[in-house]
Parts: sequence; C-alpha cells; structure tokens
Amino acid sequence: MKKFLYISGILSLFALMSFMTVDFFSSMTKVDYIDGSKTLKFTTKINTSHISDAIKINRSTAGFEAEVKKYVNNNFDVYVNGSPKTLTFTGSQVSGETVWVYFETGGVSDVSSLKIKNSILLSAFPKQINLVNIAYKGALKTMNFQRGKEVNEVSF
Repeated sequence: MKKFLYISGILSLFALMSFMTVDFFSSMTKVDYIDGSKTLKFTTKINTSHISDAIKINRSTAGFEAEVKKYVNNNFDVYVNGSPKTLTFTGSQVSGETVWVYFETGGVSDVSSLKIKNSILLSAFPKQINLVNIAYKGALKTMNFQRGKEVNEVSF
C-alpha cells in the first residue's frame, strides 16, 4: 500500500508539472552571403508577444512593424573585417506568434571576420538567448548572445 501511495504521489507531481508553463525567450537570425550582389542578408525570427512586451506596443497597432524594425536597428550591429556596416531593412511580417524581420548590408566583397552585437530582448528578458547562424562561401558558423555577452565575433 505504501508503494502504491508513493508511486501515485510521484505520478501526481509529474502530472501537475506538465501543466506549468515555462517561457523560453529566444531569437534566431540567419545570415546568408550572396556572392553575386556582395550582400549579407539577415532574416531574424522573434516571438511576437515578447517583442510586443519589450517595445510596449500591441501587435495589432498600425505602427507595430515599424517599431519592431526600429528596435532591431537599435539592438543589432554588424562589423565586417572590423568596419561597421549600415543595415538596410527590406521588410518584415507578423505571422501568428512570430515576427520576421529582413535586412541586409551591401558592398561586402570578402569576409575574414564578422563581428555582431545582438542585444535583442536582452534588457527585457534576463534569460533571453539570441542565436545567429552564418552561411559564408560554404562555411557555417553559429554565434550565441545573452545578457553580459552581447558581442561575438567569428573568423573565416
């Protein structure tokens, strides 16, 4: 009988834990080098409600996407071979629980080092993790960013 109560208690605990919600805070950015146009193209995926909370604007507001672009521009910097690059936003879209932001930087003929500052949502969510995957001339590199480690650099 004791064994039955013990097992029942553990199973009840697991059942209760399965109903707990745990927020996972992350963003993902994919960087592709387009050799023909000498361009680095960036695609960033952010949770809609998290970015909405961070910029304090409801996602159904008309200016939401413009504010998201402004926020990303203020929290994402790129340096190619030690030189800062200007980011040009090419679009964005809200798709359910995901906001996609598209931007690029041109005039990139060769990359020996790529330094990125990515502080997206780090001030709003202490456990936020930002990942950046880079595809450059057949090489794949991954960077991760978190509070206290907002800048990362890779070499090719």
